[in-house]
Amino acid sequence: MRWSQYFIPTLRQDPADAEVVSHKLLLRAGLIRQLGAGIYSYLPIAQRVALKVMQILREEMNRVGGQEFYLPALHPAEIWKESGRWEAIGADMFRLRDRKDADMCLGMTHEEIFTSIARNELRSYKQLPQVWYQIQVKFRDEPRPKSGLMRLRTFIMKDAYTFDLDAAGLDKSFADQREAYKRIFTRCGLNFAIVEASSGSMGGSTSNEFVAKTDAGEDLIATCANCGYAANLEKATSRVPTVADDNGLSSPEEFPTPGVRTIEDLTTFPGGATADRQVKSLVYVATIKNEQQPVLALLRGDHQLHETKLADSLGATFVRTAHPEEIRELLGAGAGSLGGVGARVRAKEANFQLYLIADLALRDRRGMTTGANKDDHHLRGVDIERDIQPDTWADLRSVASGENCPRCDQGTLEVYKAMEIGHIFKLGTKYSESMGATVLTQDGKEVPIVMGSYGIGVERIITAAIEQNHDADGIIWPKTIAPFDVVVTVTNIKDEQLRETGEKLYKDLQRAGLDALLDDRDERAGVKFKDADLIGIPYRLTIGKKVADGLVELFERRTKTSEDVKLGEIVSRVQKLALAGL
Repeated sequence: MRWSQYFIPTLRQDPADAEVVSHKLLLRAGLIRQLGAGIYSYLPIAQRVALKVMQILREEMNRVGGQEFYLPALHPAEIWKESGRWEAIGADMFRLRDRKDADMCLGMTHEEIFTSIARNELRSYKQLPQVWYQIQVKFRDEPRPKSGLMRLRTFIMKDAYTFDLDAAGLDKSFADQREAYKRIFTRCGLNFAIVEASSGSMGGSTSNEFVAKTDAGEDLIATCANCGYAANLEKATSRVPTVADDNGLSSPEEFPTPGVRTIEDLTTFPGGATADRQVKSLVYVATIKNEQQPVLALLRGDHQLHETKLADSLGATFVRTAHPEEIRELLGAGAGSLGGVGARVRAKEANFQLYLIADLALRDRRGMTTGANKDDHHLRGVDIERDIQPDTWADLRSVASGENCPRCDQGTLEVYKAMEIGHIFKLGTKYSESMGATVLTQDGKEVPIVMGSYGIGVERIITAAIEQNHDADGIIWPKTIAPFDVVVTVTNIKDEQLRETGEKLYKDLQRAGLDALLDDRDERAGVKFKDADLIGIPYRLTIGKKVADGLVELFERRTKTSEDVKLGEIVSRVQKLALAGL
């Protein structure tokens, strides 16, 4: 391609509304333009990068036996109602009605559609295993679209699905996909980790998340350098040191606490308690099987609740903090004076059935202090199991850096920011049972197909590649997904010798199988160099005054090193560099 004819609208300044590095550089380098919140157009450079990413996805999916499909993005509601997710997913799904007034949606994922094909076409164990995948545009009504291509409302996903006869077959399929994902992200030049994660609305027994470490990420990952433990904070656990309590009081004792509204307030209040001896009481409303359930979550005062853990523990599709008026109607007091003692009785008097869930760190704790469900009053001497009796115990707390690793004795946890780039799930029979996808075993027994689901976001790979590979001058693309292998920069296009040398070299590079871009613009050399650095092409060949001596300057974008190479050797040299390590 010739730069003079190619559409690369670079910008000199960072756009005012771009916050993270990848968003700024995607705009400045002329890769994308915004159409609406979370909706972007790919310009030619971005399309070249995306196609290279998708080619890697196809090659690795095919390598593990994948067969490529292309399924509709428009779905009838009935197929989602069969799985139970039409009501469960909520506002994230784009819904519409057609001219016949039938409910429809735009696909945010395709478990239901692939399962419907499987149930209609797969009859016998002899047809298993199957590995099906597609690369498709998905739609999600993202509540907080932001950060360029990181949080989108329309995006490209590779989603794969495996179909097996039993759990052992799923284990193998899951392992195959896991290895394929490792190869994909390695080939795309990403620094990534594999972590335990919540399955969320996807369901199933096990899920692994692939994450790229970056300060722009919105996930928090807990890791142990000693043993390699890694988990998303929504799944991570730690070993909490045991707290020795005395026998406490024979029953809770109420005392006035005027003006106390927070855990911190009570730590400094005369006769109060340290945070680790307080019970934090949080009121939520959970959606469970399409019913609204008030929930009181109890944690140690110095611990923080993780809402995904709460939702998973309750089997809820959605949780939200209760509104102040809901809290007062339920428990008769405002936030800051709430507690589990007598909470069920108070809620029942207000015609509510309250569910109490307590964090595991509170088990066996005595002599604790908590709100009295009476404004400006607390209770001391609370024995959790004697005085509150939670309906269930669960791991609800967010782990923090410096806590003890749950897997090894010597390790401590570090928490860092990362972005999700891929997710794999053992679905089991969640969809096959609800949608009637069965096969006959060798003995003639009808059994549900055992499924797995595996997703990768194309835009997430592109974003992570930029976040992890950039400098003050622009993008530094990994060679495998760079829009071009090399740019030939003619410093003075009006100089006939330089122009002809650049043209010949450009054609020779193309004949050698390299993706080459010829910068034949009538611009100053400095402008051309800055643009080449900005869009991140791995190698630049400068056609300048040294051509008279038969030399070309070879500049490597990543190392910012240059050397003079003979014209007759430059094509083979770039070929070797471009292919090295692939």
